[in-house]
Amino acid sequence: MARSARSSATRLLYTLCTSSSELRLAASTPAVALLTGNFQLRQFSAGSAAAAARQREETNAWWKESLQKLRNIGISAHIDSGKTTLTERILYYTGRIHEIHEVRGKDGVGAKMDSMDLEREKGITIQSAATYCSWKDYQVNIIDTPGHVDFTIEVERALRVLDGAVLVLCSVGGVQSQSITVDRQMRRYEVPRLAFINKLDRMGADPWKVLNQARSKLRHHSAAVQLPIGLEDDFKGLVDLVNLKAYYFHGSSGENLVTEDIPADVKALALEKRHELVEVVSEVDDKLAEQFLSDEPITATDLEEAIRRATTARKFVPVFMGSAFKNKGVQPLLDGVLNYLPNPTEVSNYALDQTKNEEKVKLSGNPAGPLVALAFKLEEGRFGQLTYLRIYEGVIKKGDFIMNVNTGKKVKVPRLVRMHSNEMEDIQQAHAGQIVAVFGVDCASGDTFTDGSVKYTMTSMSVPEPVMSLAISAVSKDSGGNFSKALNRFQKEDPTFRVGLDPESGQTIISGMGELHLAIYVERMRREYKVDASVGKPRVNFRETITQRTEFDYLHKKQSGGQGQYGRVIGYMEPLPLGSPTKFEFENMLVGQAIPSNFVPAIEKGFKEAANSGSLIGHPVENIRVVLTDGAAHTVDSSELAFKLASIYAFRQCYTTAKPVILEPVMLVELRVPTEFQGTVTGDINKRKGMIVGNDQEGDDSVITAHVPLNNMFEYSTSLRSMTQGKGEFTMEYLEHSQVSQDVQTQLVNAYKATKTSD
Repeated sequence: MARSARSSATRLLYTLCTSSSELRLAASTPAVALLTGNFQLRQFSAGSAAAAARQREETNAWWKESLQKLRNIGISAHIDSGKTTLTERILYYTGRIHEIHEVRGKDGVGAKMDSMDLEREKGITIQSAATYCSWKDYQVNIIDTPGHVDFTIEVERALRVLDGAVLVLCSVGGVQSQSITVDRQMRRYEVPRLAFINKLDRMGADPWKVLNQARSKLRHHSAAVQLPIGLEDDFKGLVDLVNLKAYYFHGSSGENLVTEDIPADVKALALEKRHELVEVVSEVDDKLAEQFLSDEPITATDLEEAIRRATTARKFVPVFMGSAFKNKGVQPLLDGVLNYLPNPTEVSNYALDQTKNEEKVKLSGNPAGPLVALAFKLEEGRFGQLTYLRIYEGVIKKGDFIMNVNTGKKVKVPRLVRMHSNEMEDIQQAHAGQIVAVFGVDCASGDTFTDGSVKYTMTSMSVPEPVMSLAISAVSKDSGGNFSKALNRFQKEDPTFRVGLDPESGQTIISGMGELHLAIYVERMRREYKVDASVGKPRVNFRETITQRTEFDYLHKKQSGGQGQYGRVIGYMEPLPLGSPTKFEFENMLVGQAIPSNFVPAIEKGFKEAANSGSLIGHPVENIRVVLTDGAAHTVDSSELAFKLASIYAFRQCYTTAKPVILEPVMLVELRVPTEFQGTVTGDINKRKGMIVGNDQEGDDSVITAHVPLNNMFEYSTSLRSMTQGKGEFTMEYLEHSQVSQDVQTQLVNAYKATKTSD
């Protein structure tokens, strides 16, 4: 009894001590008196339990209120839809920056969020940039993401840790290929979203065409919550269909929002569009449907609450309108972010409990719980590695020790900062729901950190496999150190950028998401590390194998004065059965002491070494079993070297009689293309000697599965984009090595012989 009371008191004291401000309360609570030293309970009254419960409720209420006033949003879209320009306006109106700079600005400053020189020069966003701002007492964390398909991982990382997103669509271009990809990613990570139709000031702007495209191509259940007053050069303002008010944007940068009555010429259209909005929302919200069907008047508050419920449940996408470049429609969009997108407590996040065989655990999102944070992005800064963290539960403080669950290492948090593009602001602590960055913590992208009390990992982010590889080398011999430093840094920053060494050709191979992706890294290497690199086509990793059993009997004898060399090996070599777990097997079936046992490891080593390079094209030989049955040794002249050389020559002698063949890597390719391009794409796969093994229909897309030789897949990303107008995407992973046809084998052997003779 005493023990349970003591543990209750300990638990109670722990609850009271969850924040530094509550420590004083714990120390001054007379209901809990603990003796120092032997930790014995003196007094435990019922009143203290009530006080603790009351205190816990107050603390929870405070946390809840602070989390309700927090939004984590991403802004993503097709390339050149105006994402970075929109973010620039948001930062200006929320007071984070005091002047506006354009993406390809003539003033040479460039947009705040494009902090890299390369981004400002090319006018595209390459890395996700993180920033935060305050709007109407709410704190908004924003991540501006790239629109180019080659930087998909940046979008994936951002969406993994966000609670809501703004999908920017161009009023002229409409729903473009990358809009479809981004929307598919948002759906994968179950991110509620708003749509913003941008560039209403441009020639040919048609928001209703874009809205219909979003419904048909993206399968959005959506409706406009705003109506433009005029279009193109006549674009003056917006009508809010929820509150039935007109908004105009006055001032040099549209900072003065003026609310007026709806102009008479758009009144009828506004009432018609509001009726459509109510109808569409009531299809997915039961409460609004009841009011709608019983012909009750629907107030602005009723409609706003219904839109919020439907949006957070991912059943509806409210559509906002404006022109970020002309400073119109940004403030109402910010209001929409606060009104319709969820706060961190309204989103379900799950972790995997490593102690219970990766059992799914729902995280409470409460700052009073144990710390759980995910490192979703790494950057190499001036002061060392910068790690972006999304905190899902608990509190992180500067100076705390946190545990990396993936590696089991404990690390100290030396510096905690809030990011504003490439600038940072030091903070002392951060709680659940926030996105912060830490310095000096060595980890990889996707690692989970806890306070050590739990062993949770967040479900890993979906990292697409690299689809393209290039051989790369430094032009100057002196820049080798910087060359490897650059490759190491880029690899840590970007999980889709891989570096490998081809053991056969000795080339450094870089792999990534496409030509632009790799070209950007080659360019960054030149700018940031002053290393000029030359790129070329890498060599495909072929293999060789044998197809029939063959005997060997080889005597290696050498006499040149002094101790000679003598070793004889007899046995056979055969192919391993299909699906064998090992690539090379050596079996000693010697009977008696024909060869002393201490020489057998040298014989095995010799055969293994010989198998590293086959005689057809010089690639490794796989799936062979070597059996040693007999041999002979000399008491004086035999040595390990003699038997190793005998094995190498025995292998070479019998290899040609075992009918060797070349194996090439075959990739499992999965393509997702709009159905109208299916015929062109399948024809191209057949041309590349691919074998189509599956073809399914998913909505408007065809999903094609095929086995294609890697040698025929170079520059496929470029040709797929041109075949499908940029709407197709593919993943490619290694499947197996399979035998090449006879004509390809002859071609490869002749090419290898030609290079040998030229050497």
